[in-house]
Amino acid sequence: MKSYQLLKDCILKEEILVHKKTFKRDEYIKSSGTTDNNIYFINSGSVKVYFTHKDEEHILYFGYEGSIITALDSFISNNTSNIEIQTLKKTEVFYLGKQEFELFLSSNIEYMKLWNKVLGDLILYQFDREKELLINSPEERYLIALKRNPELFQRIPHKHIASYLRMAPETLSRLKKS
Repeated sequence: MKSYQLLKDCILKEEILVHKKTFKRDEYIKSSGTTDNNIYFINSGSVKVYFTHKDEEHILYFGYEGSIITALDSFISNNTSNIEIQTLKKTEVFYLGKQEFELFLSSNIEYMKLWNKVLGDLILYQFDREKELLINSPEERYLIALKRNPELFQRIPHKHIASYLRMAPETLSRLKKS
């Protein structure tokens, strides 16, 4: 079981006050220039986590059922961030405020270890992704993404996957056909 799923299960087991909210398609969970003081557990739907630079969207990752999302830079630093979290379809989330989350973590050393595992997994994933973007061809990036997470191609619109893989939608379409 993935570490973030274990973390979510621990939170629910502890019966901590968890808030619930449903967002419409294309609605922002977090906008650029704001501070993210929540950690979200996606119950249903999907989101993209991204930033815009020179009118170009750069998708960092996606979240869907079972995922934990937040604008991590903002959540950790308490500063504003240009990261945006936008729903790709109707999305239901459970969430905790940062203060509630920190109280949960401090209540049991095992929860803190689990959170550190989640962060470590995220760092390693982002490190691998950065290397892949720097050294692999579009075809190799597509094949790696398909192998790593075939479910991605079932849940996320292909135009967003193309952006995530740093290629034109036409390139992704051509690669899928070959």
